[in-house]
Order: sequence, then C-alpha cells, then structure tokens
Amino acid sequence: MFGIGGGELVFIMFIVLMLFGSDKVPEIARTMGKAMAQLKNATNDIKSEIQKGAEANGFDQKSLNDLTGNINSEIDKAKTNLLGESSNTFNGITEVFTSEANKTKDSLLSGTTTPDAASLLDDLTGPIKRQM
Repeated sequence: MFGIGGGELVFIMFIVLMLFGSDKVPEIARTMGKAMAQLKNATNDIKSEIQKGAEANGFDQKSLNDLTGNINSEIDKAKTNLLGESSNTFNGITEVFTSEANKTKDSLLSGTTTPDAASLLDDLTGPIKRQM
C-alpha cells in the first residue's frame, strides 16, 4: 500500500499519536473514513454519468471495447515494427562483438601479438580520440 512497510506505518501512527493525543486520534480516523467514503461515492457517480452519456450517444461497452482493442492492436503493430528493426540491428552488433572477441581470444591463445597501443591511437577518430 503506497510503498509503506509495517515498521514505517507504526512509526507514522506513533508520530500522529504524539502530535494529536490519544483522545483526538479516533475522531480524526472517523473523519478520514467519512472523507474516503465520500470520495469513493463521488468517483462512482462520475463513472456512472460517463457511462450513461456514452450509452446515450450510441457507445455501448462492446463498441468501446472494440474501439480500444483496435487502438491497442495498432499500437502493438507500430511497436513491433519499430522494435523489430532495432532488434535486427542489435543482432548485427552482437555478431560483430562476438566475432571480434573470438578473434582476440584466438590471437591470445595462439601467442600472436596485436598492434601496439600507439598505432591503435593513431587510427582512432571522433570523440574517442578527443577524450584520450
């Protein structure tokens, strides 16, 4: 409930008890309970008014569900189109990194040397070189 644990709830109740005293706490709880009930009733009234208005304009629950289902399916199609292209890109990047890692591992295991660091730094361009 609201991300509050048991110990935190006990601490809050202790602070409330210290601030308002034992004689005011039941009265405050009763008032908050009534306010929560009024809020719940108000939201239920608003929901029923919206539903009545929708039904008066020709929107029943089935047509609203169909409409939202169509919108959700279009969103899902767009998401798969966007993510499908990016997943192919990620697969290509993964293959490149895997092949380079395997080449490096093979060269280390075989004992062959790689170019020295100075020649590698000379080949670098862009923001990486500026950082070094």
